[in-house]
Amino acid sequence: MSAVPKARRSSRAARTARRLVNLRDRIFDAQQLVQSERTPYDLILEDGIVRLRAYRPLPGVAVRHAVPVVLVAPLAVNMSIYDLFPERSLIGDLLSRGFVVYLIDWGRPGAGQDHWRLKTYITRLMPALLARVREHAGCQALSLHGWSFGGLFAYAYTAWSGDADIRNLVLVGAPCDYHDNGALGQQYQRISRVVRRLGRVPGLRPHATPARWWRAPGWLNSVLYKLTAPLASVRPYLDLLAELDDRDKVSAHATNAAFLDDMVAYPGGVIQDVVQHLWTDNVLAQGRLPIPGSDAHLSAVGANLLLVVGRGDPIVTPACAKALLRLVASADAEVLEVPGGHMAIVSGNQAPQTVWPQVGAWLAARSN
Repeated sequence: MSAVPKARRSSRAARTARRLVNLRDRIFDAQQLVQSERTPYDLILEDGIVRLRAYRPLPGVAVRHAVPVVLVAPLAVNMSIYDLFPERSLIGDLLSRGFVVYLIDWGRPGAGQDHWRLKTYITRLMPALLARVREHAGCQALSLHGWSFGGLFAYAYTAWSGDADIRNLVLVGAPCDYHDNGALGQQYQRISRVVRRLGRVPGLRPHATPARWWRAPGWLNSVLYKLTAPLASVRPYLDLLAELDDRDKVSAHATNAAFLDDMVAYPGGVIQDVVQHLWTDNVLAQGRLPIPGSDAHLSAVGANLLLVVGRGDPIVTPACAKALLRLVASADAEVLEVPGGHMAIVSGNQAPQTVWPQVGAWLAARSN
């Protein structure tokens, strides 16, 4: 009779020990739990903080598509989002489908990059990076896959450059009409009115002030992102406490947190441009680019176009993204509307089923 309680006590003690070990590792040695960025790659270009990655083909998987895919990352995020888990990796998925894959990593801007503006990325960095991709791949035609601000960079570069060899654009949660963007769009309109009033005094215009004043540090970007869905940000920590004895779930929590808690700064000049050109003037919704002095228009975009929009995305709503369709000249343009928020539609739990196969099939049909 006494053996049963003793066994139960032993089981509880073992479970408590596992929980304590996992809690200790999660707090003091989280890096050993992180599973992201395990897909091998080569750095084929380094320009200051900017890196260009060329991913190696998966063993036993032949290249089946002639047009390489270039992942154009947004600002403010680290690159783990694209290779989050060995079994849930956007890069791994594309490689498994026989694509040649490159990734533009914008690096971690410091004070020395506060003078960088949207123009820096679109007209200086993008051309050099894509030239290196073409040299390395031995192919002129390219597909650009841009998530969030990376999508803005992808289509703005295409419009500005008139690059006829951008064959395909996959734009995932990519903003266009900032004023038609749900609750955030209403805030942008309020900001627009304030900035316009203040702008009557020349010294109070965003670009009349020092760029360093506008720098958005990485920790602030993490906080602001989590505030878009505060309950969803707290829930994983509550789940962690309930599942501390499960090493795999603790590792998954550490992996997701390594992305969400390690965001990257926005250069001050970029924020100046965002406030003036995107939030206040809403130039993209008018078909213009956030590049002062440029007469390029979004009607110059003729590439095959796939818009991926999340029904539950509060950061870039479907309406905000779909506004691009009325401005471009793409004869082949589709919208893929999927469940999920801003991060989920690029690399969330359901993305391998709801997004990646459809994007892969769409690209495959246009990449040979």
